Amino acid sequence: MRAFFVVWIGQVVSLVGTAMSAFALTIWAWQTTGEATALALVGFFSFAPQILFSPTAGALVDRWNRKVVMALSDLASAVVTAAIWLLYVTGHLEIWHLYVGGFISGTFQAFQWPAYSAAITTMVEKEHYARASGMMSLAEGVSQIFAPPLAAALLAFIGIGGVLFIDLVTFVMALVALLLVPIPTPPRTAEGEASRSSLWQESLYGFRYILARPSLLGLQLTFFWSNFVTTFGFVLATPMILARTNNNELALGSVQSAFGVGGVLGAVLLSVWGGPKRRIHGVLMGFILASLLGETVMGLGRSLPVWMAAAFCTAVLLPILNGSNQAIWQSKVAPDVQGRVFAARRMIAQITAPLAMLLAGPLADNIFEPALRSGDTWLGRLFAPMVGTGPGAGMAAILVLSGVLGALAGVVGYLIPAIRDVEHLLPDHETQTIRAEAAHI
Repeated sequence: MRAFFVVWIGQVVSLVGTAMSAFALTIWAWQTTGEATALALVGFFSFAPQILFSPTAGALVDRWNRKVVMALSDLASAVVTAAIWLLYVTGHLEIWHLYVGGFISGTFQAFQWPAYSAAITTMVEKEHYARASGMMSLAEGVSQIFAPPLAAALLAFIGIGGVLFIDLVTFVMALVALLLVPIPTPPRTAEGEASRSSLWQESLYGFRYILARPSLLGLQLTFFWSNFVTTFGFVLATPMILARTNNNELALGSVQSAFGVGGVLGAVLLSVWGGPKRRIHGVLMGFILASLLGETVMGLGRSLPVWMAAAFCTAVLLPILNGSNQAIWQSKVAPDVQGRVFAARRMIAQITAPLAMLLAGPLADNIFEPALRSGDTWLGRLFAPMVGTGPGAGMAAILVLSGVLGALAGVVGYLIPAIRDVEHLLPDHETQTIRAEAAHI
């Protein structure tokens, strides 16, 4: 754990710096354009390459040196941040620069996630896997708690340029921490060698695996739908809060910190409790509760305490939802093919999110916001009693809708036996191995 702890400390520092710069650039983009579309496009160009390149990245990470891949990913992100910092301090930064920078960083992040996940298995003993996973969740939660209010406070003293420079320093610290420790190369196994083929075939293997198992495909299609409709809310929550508070940076930071606190508590709760005995309940009830208590309440709320409570509830439930889903896949998919299967699984679940990011901004700016300015249109008469009128009301209405539609993913999952009974219909991979050995004997 010592080597992992060194890398983890570097990642904690880097995640805080990255979250601070993201907060500062979000404020800059909103003040510059005043449009939800601009913020949505920043998210789209950062997230889309992580999904599109995920299957190929997963196959390549199995072939390459994980430490080199992680170092290059960190270095690429640092170069992008440095370029944005130079553009800002020289007065040349434009919104499209954030799109280009996000796409480049997102491309390298497609390699960072599988490389880091795979490296953990060679850095720590098996009995510490859960501990290492919990520490990574804690790192993300810490950045979500401290980065927004810290960035909001620093903006008044050192400005956006100063916050971006701090992010550059944290990248260097993370890179140094990574270079200080050894990351073992995993030994080759017979299963791994047997599955080797062309890069194209290895990239497609995970999709073939999932398509051959209707329960796993159905489970992942619930995420396919949920990620599409709930992404509207996640994208528009920030501009909605800024619009409804007259660009109050501390209010936005408080909501994001509440989300971070909830994430940490949710991760701790899951690690102590272990989740429901039937993990599918953690997934499907997670969809229902996180959508209704999170996005729907966020949209209905018109004050900081309500927004903070909604963010907190969402963040508490997400680790249980995602952790339960992860446990199902880990128990059903054989370890030697999990890398490629999980990469395909991630692409199926999240490929709709970039589309939602593209649609969210124009839908808010051109349809819902104008309709809810006065409430005279049919959309206004429908939603104004729930969300009010004026700046941000249109985006609040979209949050209410996305929460209701997101809850449907859980309801439909309960109605379909192949999804509801996935844990009974598919044997655990240990059982599959025993059966194969018995047949051979």
